[in-house]
Amino acid sequence: MIAGIVPPLGYGGVLKAMIRNFGRDRRGNYTLMTVITMVPLMGGLALSVDYSELLRQKQTTLNALDAAGIATARQIVAGASEADVKAYAKDFFEANLGRVDPANTSLTVTLPNNNAGGGTLKLCSDLTYHPYFLPAAAMLVGGTSSDASFTACSEIRLKNTLEVALALDNSGSMNNLGSGTGQKRIDLLKAAAKQLVDTLALQAQQMKQVSKPVQFSLVPFAASVNVGPTHDQDSWMDQDGTSPIQHEDFDWTTMTAANNPDKFAEKSSGVWYKRGAGWGDTVDQPLTRFSLYADMTVESGREEVPNTKQYICDEYKRNGTCRTGHWTTPEYIYTTSRYASWQGCVEARPYPYNNDDTTPDNATPATLFVPMFAPDEAGTLWLDFNRDGVNDVDSMSYNYGNNWWADWPYTANPTASERQSDMRKYFLVKPYGSKSAGSGDGPNASCTTNPITTLKDVSQDAQKQEIKNAIDAMAPNGNTNVPEGLAWGWRTVSSNEPFTDGRPNTERGNDKVVIVLTDGANTYSAVSDSGYANNRSTYAAYGYTGLTYPGSGSVTRLFMNTSTDIGKTTYTSTNYTAALDEQMQTLCANAKNSNVLVMTVALDLSTSDAGDKKALDALKACSSDSRFRKDSADPTKPAKLFWNATGATLSDNFKEIADELSNLRIVG
Repeated sequence: MIAGIVPPLGYGGVLKAMIRNFGRDRRGNYTLMTVITMVPLMGGLALSVDYSELLRQKQTTLNALDAAGIATARQIVAGASEADVKAYAKDFFEANLGRVDPANTSLTVTLPNNNAGGGTLKLCSDLTYHPYFLPAAAMLVGGTSSDASFTACSEIRLKNTLEVALALDNSGSMNNLGSGTGQKRIDLLKAAAKQLVDTLALQAQQMKQVSKPVQFSLVPFAASVNVGPTHDQDSWMDQDGTSPIQHEDFDWTTMTAANNPDKFAEKSSGVWYKRGAGWGDTVDQPLTRFSLYADMTVESGREEVPNTKQYICDEYKRNGTCRTGHWTTPEYIYTTSRYASWQGCVEARPYPYNNDDTTPDNATPATLFVPMFAPDEAGTLWLDFNRDGVNDVDSMSYNYGNNWWADWPYTANPTASERQSDMRKYFLVKPYGSKSAGSGDGPNASCTTNPITTLKDVSQDAQKQEIKNAIDAMAPNGNTNVPEGLAWGWRTVSSNEPFTDGRPNTERGNDKVVIVLTDGANTYSAVSDSGYANNRSTYAAYGYTGLTYPGSGSVTRLFMNTSTDIGKTTYTSTNYTAALDEQMQTLCANAKNSNVLVMTVALDLSTSDAGDKKALDALKACSSDSRFRKDSADPTKPAKLFWNATGATLSDNFKEIADELSNLRIVG
């Protein structure tokens, strides 16, 4: 055939002719050629079959790894143990292998290396493939063995969510100007805290696939912490008066049936009850601090009522009964109202519960929270017998700091302790026009902060604004009790009662963080009153330091579980500060052991001042280690999550805190 000239039969015809000739040919060379040709053809077919099956098994293994990774990540987040997680991963993986024989695979599970926060879950499987056509398979793998082995891995990034408690100092010194600025410390703090919230909120809004990605709570603290007066009916509050600190300095034994059969107190199974018809519809209810707030009344108004007789006692006997009197038509009748309402502050629980997150339980009364009730301290007696606005008894002034109620007037020559603890006085009606308790006095003395704001999802504009409004509402007043602020910061991010808004404490992929800022040392005010009621201090979250805890010998609650460096009978402000510092270190250790990240900020504390230096050292020791940054002075150690801020640097320091929190979400 000449090139370029198509034969008459065409290419198809030529090919058909060749095939016909090949089929008719009986010579041996055609058979040989056929055999030789079939060897590579069949080898190629074998390679193709095994290669396709190998790819299929490899892809099936990868799919099973991915599915097992997602399902196992959910188990980790739910808090399953490591052993259960690995067993679950293996079962799930093998159940999804399909036609791949589990005997030909092995699974390695690498869990995230941190118990809190995010991290990466890694699942790897070694797959051994046994080919169908062994000689061809040897060519396929390029070795002497016919089996093919491959390793496949799948990585699952656990979600990173944040729960951040801002425990911020609201003591009176926060009204001072921040160093290097012309602004008050509290105003600088408000701006920095809101900036932090805005920064994390912006990141949170980008996490559409995760619910509540970043939450903030606010705990303003001073001498105490305000949990909010709306919690007065909650089960974690001591409703029945069973806590061992409920009746400190309250002497109910003075209210006997012999003194007043219509209104007396009776103790039964450790609880004081109201007995007698004089209690009205509250008879047989427990006597507690809550009931005191409800029962204390003051004459709140006067109303003229004609044609009504009233008996006026002109002279009283020592036992309180009337010696002589007269009837008159009064110009007024008096209406009464509640004198004071509980504003929401609670006392510190007794050790060890003051320094932990133990869930309150009626079975262990010491775990319950007790409302603060500052007793009326011994002071000027008053009682307006003649209803003329003039105190008929006016003597024995002790000039105590929190004198806000009448002392019981019918006991001859009472001691200061008796005048302070005699419970009968609270059931007298405070006369119309008598002096009201001053600011920071009364039963809510040392309750000077706004209530806690529980966790808010700052990816939601309304909730972000709620936390920012609470920051703006902070107002400085009172002493400094850092451990109480830290303790309640921890409790707001916890899933335990009293607040249960936090994600489960065992949930992986979530960080619980408490940021504590203070501008001074822990303070508890001592008073020189050993000759009077033996209070030894002003009233605050640990009550009076002159009172000893039941069963502790002669130790006050503030000194419980402190070292020998703390004088157990040394009632000075310096010793109180040292005791609070030790309580704080115990609390910090407990929080960190519970996987809470503690960040501490000192504001305007000087390293050259001995007292400030102690406070700085205590705050630094309290803080957690950074997961990402190294100590600039010693790169072999992690940096501490502690900032020594001034008024001028506070904003920048909070930006660094924002970076640290952002890294928690990104790196884990």
